[in-house]
Amino acid sequence: MFEDFINALQNFKRNKTRTFLSLLGIIIGVASVIVIMSMGDSSTKQIQDTFGSSGLDMVSISTGFMSRRNSASSIQFTESFRETLFGQIPGIKKIWYKNSVNASISYGDSSASSSCTAVETDYLQTYGLTLESGEFFSVTDDVMGNQRIILGSSIAESLFPNGDGLGKNVMVIIDSVTFNFTVIGILKEQTSGMENASNGCYITRGFYTKHIVPNPSASTVMVQAVSTNKTSDLVTILQEYCTELTGSSNSVSVSSMQTMIDQMSEITSTMSVMLAAIAAISLLVGGIGIMNIMIVTVTERKQEIGIRKALGASPAVIRQQFLIESASITIMGGLVGIIFGIGISFAVEYVRSLSFIISVNSCVISFVFSVLVGIFFGFSPASRAAKLDPVIALSGE
Repeated sequence: MFEDFINALQNFKRNKTRTFLSLLGIIIGVASVIVIMSMGDSSTKQIQDTFGSSGLDMVSISTGFMSRRNSASSIQFTESFRETLFGQIPGIKKIWYKNSVNASISYGDSSASSSCTAVETDYLQTYGLTLESGEFFSVTDDVMGNQRIILGSSIAESLFPNGDGLGKNVMVIIDSVTFNFTVIGILKEQTSGMENASNGCYITRGFYTKHIVPNPSASTVMVQAVSTNKTSDLVTILQEYCTELTGSSNSVSVSSMQTMIDQMSEITSTMSVMLAAIAAISLLVGGIGIMNIMIVTVTERKQEIGIRKALGASPAVIRQQFLIESASITIMGGLVGIIFGIGISFAVEYVRSLSFIISVNSCVISFVFSVLVGIFFGFSPASRAAKLDPVIALSGE
């Protein structure tokens, strides 16, 4: 077999142009598959980076479209609803309530508009937000309704260009009512999914319920799943539970960043596979080209085949010789295609500022497929060579 491989390489060397044309289809096919799969993986990674890794185990429940139109089908996010969820829904680790209002924040001559969110203790750190400086709310802050505020990075930069906002008192106007808050923390700039770590600000829900809207129901319920891989299941369970409770599938909106990422990743993966399958067609076209070249090769080498048969070579040996020659073309084409595919992927993703990701599976699968294409399309010419009558072959007819 090794001798057949060496003979195949020597034959390729004698017919460089023919060999190059045979390799071209395989190289293009393998490289195309690798580039498409790499771009798909890079796009998926970009989606995940855009949403960030914070809050992937969180599920958000908020008032749905039908609830806003028909109060009879609405759910009030009161303490009894929290207790009911804990008692009847499996897979819940913790539940937080929050309320959001539009606010205007000012310090001296600087001001900024922001969405101000009233949250419960430990919610921000559990969600995965981190502080550039300062501290998070304590239990005492929430229970007592202390007038303390945590600013998003962009809001803090607008109000305090020198970065000296910690401990300063800011004026916050909510529904035409002015409140004074002490800045106790500034959030670090980060991608944070459903929370606005850049342009938002946070106060305690204890203050909100005491001074802004007494004893309100929450506008949003944040439910933490026991683990990230259980988040999608929890979304489905909560949606079904709320639908059963109100009789309307639009009574609430249930969503999670993990579910959104999974859906987008699935779409991207499906598109990549479809495009890779289309690109793989060029491998089949290349295989047809190999078959044509091998048929020509068999015709040109009839006398060689006749001599080998006259010296005792069996049809199986002749078939193996030409199959190895056909497979050798695709092996070389596959290896060169992998190199080109990786190089093109790197160049494209560098230009598009994407993460460079190469799937080992895509390289292996495209290479193996190219070799199988060579064997499949080389089998017919190889069988034709094996069936040649040595007398006819030697006569050159």
